[in-house]
Amino acid sequence: MRDTIKNHKDFFMTDSDPVALSPYFVVRAKMAKFPDDPRYGVMATKRTFKLAVQRNRAKRLLRDWIRFNADLMAPEYDYVFIARAGILNADRQSGRIAVSKALTHILHKYVKKIRSNETKNA
Repeated sequence: MRDTIKNHKDFFMTDSDPVALSPYFVVRAKMAKFPDDPRYGVMATKRTFKLAVQRNRAKRLLRDWIRFNADLMAPEYDYVFIARAGILNADRQSGRIAVSKALTHILHKYVKKIRSNETKNA
């Protein structure tokens, strides 16, 4: 299983990083800090979820959905999932489908371009 992002500074992203949107979350990807060991991080902010119970539930749901779709995560990237308010009304199946679509979007739109550029340069 993938290692998780625990260091605060590793959550920082730039505007040029790949992004995918969902009603339940936003996923941002950036080049992996350790290419052999890609990671993911989960965020649920106090601004979005006032109660700790809500933040914990949102993170728990995201982790479940990520584990289910771990094979779609490209090893070149570290991923940060940011929970949105709609996640509290989501069921397990629709969340897993949403993560699948978001990771597939990043894979097709960004990762394949990087891989094709690397093969051309080699």
